[in-house]
Amino acid sequence: MKWPRETLLLAAIALLLAAGGAVWPSTPMLADILWGLADGTALVPAIVWVAKDLRAHRWGADLLAVLALASTLAVGEFLAGAIIALMVATGRLLEAAAQRRAGRDLSALLERAPTTAHLRRDGQLDTVEVGLVAAGDQVVVLPGEIVPVDGLLIGEGLFDESALTGEGVPVERHAGERVRSGVVNAGVAVDIHATAAADASTYAGVVALAEQAAAGTAPVARLADRIATWFLPAALLIAGLAWALTGEPERAVAVLVTATPCPLLLAVPVAITAGMSRASRAGVVVKDGAALELLGLAHTLTMDKTGTVTEGRPEVFDVRCAPGVTAEEALAVAAAVEQYSPHVLASAVLRAAHRAGITVTGAESVSEEPGRGATGRLDGHLVRVGRRVDGATMPDWARGAARRGRLDLASIIWVERDGLPIAALLVRDRIRSDAARTMRRLRASGLNTVVLLTGDRVDNAAEVAGLIGVDEVRAEASPADKIERVRAEHERAVTVMVGDGVNDAPALAAADVGIALGSRGSTAAVRAADAVIVDDRIDRLADAVEIARRTRRLAVQSAGIGTALSLLAMAAAAFGWLVPVAGAVVQEAIDVAVILNALRALRRHRRLSGPDALLRRFSHEHEELMPARAAVRQAADALGEGPGPAADAAVRRAYRLLTERVLPHELAEETELYPVLGEVLGSPEGTVTMSRAHAEIQRLVRRLGRHLAESPHAIQPDQLDDLRATLYGLDAILTLHFAQEEEAYFTLSSAGGEGHGHGHG
Repeated sequence: MKWPRETLLLAAIALLLAAGGAVWPSTPMLADILWGLADGTALVPAIVWVAKDLRAHRWGADLLAVLALASTLAVGEFLAGAIIALMVATGRLLEAAAQRRAGRDLSALLERAPTTAHLRRDGQLDTVEVGLVAAGDQVVVLPGEIVPVDGLLIGEGLFDESALTGEGVPVERHAGERVRSGVVNAGVAVDIHATAAADASTYAGVVALAEQAAAGTAPVARLADRIATWFLPAALLIAGLAWALTGEPERAVAVLVTATPCPLLLAVPVAITAGMSRASRAGVVVKDGAALELLGLAHTLTMDKTGTVTEGRPEVFDVRCAPGVTAEEALAVAAAVEQYSPHVLASAVLRAAHRAGITVTGAESVSEEPGRGATGRLDGHLVRVGRRVDGATMPDWARGAARRGRLDLASIIWVERDGLPIAALLVRDRIRSDAARTMRRLRASGLNTVVLLTGDRVDNAAEVAGLIGVDEVRAEASPADKIERVRAEHERAVTVMVGDGVNDAPALAAADVGIALGSRGSTAAVRAADAVIVDDRIDRLADAVEIARRTRRLAVQSAGIGTALSLLAMAAAAFGWLVPVAGAVVQEAIDVAVILNALRALRRHRRLSGPDALLRRFSHEHEELMPARAAVRQAADALGEGPGPAADAAVRRAYRLLTERVLPHELAEETELYPVLGEVLGSPEGTVTMSRAHAEIQRLVRRLGRHLAESPHAIQPDQLDDLRATLYGLDAILTLHFAQEEEAYFTLSSAGGEGHGHGHG
């Protein structure tokens, strides 16, 4: 195995330093020789590094290190020189590791690119290298394959465009529409008329954008170097004046010894390394110290939406049924067919059935038509789950369901039985419960501009932006649009980009600091980023910014204090009050002080936390109560058709679920969770508004019960208005109350924020 030169240098110096320490009690002279060798071992390469810097018209802490190493040899402070040598070698090793990574590994993007394509020629299908495809060729893309080149669609097709837009719901394209390379064929095999070769197509552009962004990101000047640019001339000036005015070269040596740059070479790296360690324990792996320094300076945040602000997976939030069909029946029918499908929406159906307590039976003769849906036989009936057939006649209730889907910005999964629609399952991607709290914490930390960049539609993006509080939205954004906006923000302020998809990789590479969500994020995003959130919690972003701010503050403070004390020591040496040996001792005392101060960055990040077990329990109950909450809205809607058996059954079902499931949950929160949270928050007043919501929910449920007691057999027409007002009021209060609890309380759990948000997606 070939070891890097930086590793060998560090190992040699550490060995000499340790050997000197071992022999010093018995043979001090031999110890000095070994320590002097360690000093010289670092001095030779340090001179080479400084020469390269000077040829590039720059200087920094390395030049200070050369002067310190040389001066300690000159005055015989061999141990001090060996320690400085060890720090120089350690810093060089860390810097070299960061530089090896600075090119930002884009292999995931390249690996994903297709290498072959299928061409239709004379009725035959030929498989060729993708580089041989030319504009005008007819390309066949099989199910599940990545489209290799840009082209125009021949016929219809369904495509997963998440790699370019970030949106996970497949998009239907019609004949003549443009299809971009890099998207996945989510339907049946399609033919495409190529309009460009692979190297001139969209996906090749994404890779090129990422490469250009990585190459164009300027290296960050180290904090130590920035201070050294003026500290070095000051040290040389003081040393020169002392020699010139007194004629004693020893005074100049004493000044240089006290100017040993340990506050810069040690305190700053120690603070940054400690901050990186603290961030790692908070769930954020920062890949180099420069990134942490920049994160502590950031004022602008650009972020992706799907999978970053939202959970990145669709959920069924409501079930609209035909007359005579219950929500449980519709979910049972849909799940019986969908359990065999790998589609992302099928998973949403199965989760909804599980929450409703439905035992899923198996349908027979199940088949799936990509892009249309799944079909099977259940209890002698032909069941189809998926998209509605274009032009099919829709009954009144179905038109109302379709309108509700548009109003709620939701996708719809239609359930048909024997050719007739029986239910519409409304699906959307939910906002993370910790997103709004994270935005408030980020603003409090000093991020004053937040921009949402997404490939999603304008209305969806605007809805999410309004709920979490961002300054600007850029919707329907391509990777090129994202990188353009990140670069524009970079010109104005230090900019952070947060994302999780392949389409975010170029923007992550272009930002001053790119942060990827690691648990669901694509490999390309993770590799292009400077930091990775290792779990699925967006509030880790706020943790990282707060830690970076504090770390940089401590690094600057330590370097500043150490530099100021060094200047005082240099002045004392210049006046002859410190001889070289005493100067070295004073400098070591300064080093210890600033390093101890820098180590404060290791202190545990203060983060309000709550009783994890209780919070996880009630967060899970919120998830399980979704069907009960949906039943309230469904009952109110059922009353819109007037009194009747179906409406009566819906209202009584809602009341039963409220009394049997929702109210016991609210009572348990009031008696078990809130007292504990009061202690965590420092005052029982911290939960008083939530307790008031509990009281209002109980009042409306009691009112609903009195309505049903008034009409034990059938709801009367004169009850409709007040009943609907009561039910819609309950729906609104429950929605708001659950969202408030999830944002204010459940995110306090160390394992919180994991898929329990119920906000609008």
